[in-house]
Amino acid sequence: MSSARALLPTASTAAAAGLALGAAADLLFADPRRGHPVAGFGQAAAALERRMWRDSRAAGVAYAGLCVAAAVGTGTAASRLTARHPVARTAATALATWAVLGGTSLGRAADTMAQHLDAGDLPAARRHLSTLAGRDPSGLGEPELVRATVESVAENTSDAAVAPLFWGAVAGLPGLLGYRAANTLDAMVGYRSARYARFGWAAARLDDVVNWVPARLTAALTVVTAPLAGGSAGAAWRVWRRDGAAHPSPNAGRCEAALAGALGLRLGGRNVYGARVEERPTLGDGRPPARGDVGRAVRLSRTVWAGAAVLAVLSRLPRRP
Repeated sequence: MSSARALLPTASTAAAAGLALGAAADLLFADPRRGHPVAGFGQAAAALERRMWRDSRAAGVAYAGLCVAAAVGTGTAASRLTARHPVARTAATALATWAVLGGTSLGRAADTMAQHLDAGDLPAARRHLSTLAGRDPSGLGEPELVRATVESVAENTSDAAVAPLFWGAVAGLPGLLGYRAANTLDAMVGYRSARYARFGWAAARLDDVVNWVPARLTAALTVVTAPLAGGSAGAAWRVWRRDGAAHPSPNAGRCEAALAGALGLRLGGRNVYGARVEERPTLGDGRPPARGDVGRAVRLSRTVWAGAAVLAVLSRLPRRP
């Protein structure tokens, strides 16, 4: 009986297998096309916002707390229900990982932008930008659209892939669902608009906190994997360390600077978000990104998050005594 038990997978092994299967599903199929759980969460959060919105930070703290607690609670319940059922734990972890990952969809969105630009269809490229960035595309030409795409790929490699894998490795099902809830709330109410300047403060700050380590892990993996994508590890390290902190975001700048160095590019500049205009600092020493650099950025992004998936799986495997 004891030898039979020894052959059964442990909860940790089941979690590792689930992370691996979920990452593989994202690589093969991208996001679920119908009934996406994250979209369902977003709809529920939007309905709650309509009831809870007040022009105050306290209301925003309560709102963000309730939404994230619901997601973490769901993950905790699923974790407890599958604690003694390794196959069920593997399946639950795989489904959750697939649902919260967006690395392949990010790459496909960037590739679609490159296709529009290759065809010379600027109106279509401008319309498509909303799938990648929140900037006002109306006055953007090809150089600005390319830069926005490359910067989005760099930043969202962390948000869409590395961060959920990190939290899945650290905290299992509650970490996967809780991270995606926090990141989704930031996308919904974390913008510095008049409506959300106070109410969205908590969601934005929470997103900064949960992405602090993953953003730096993304930059480190960019350094390590840059040669695999035809980039420079040395330049990625140098630009990350020199320019990463200059960005207004405590996290995005690390990812963008590392990618700029790895690919020999120069990022940053004027960004327009509706009525708000930001002059972003320069990241990197190279040339401005051109159309062909979108594909290079996607290849590096895929390499980075595949590396993150390997690390996440390995971290959950039981250690031999």
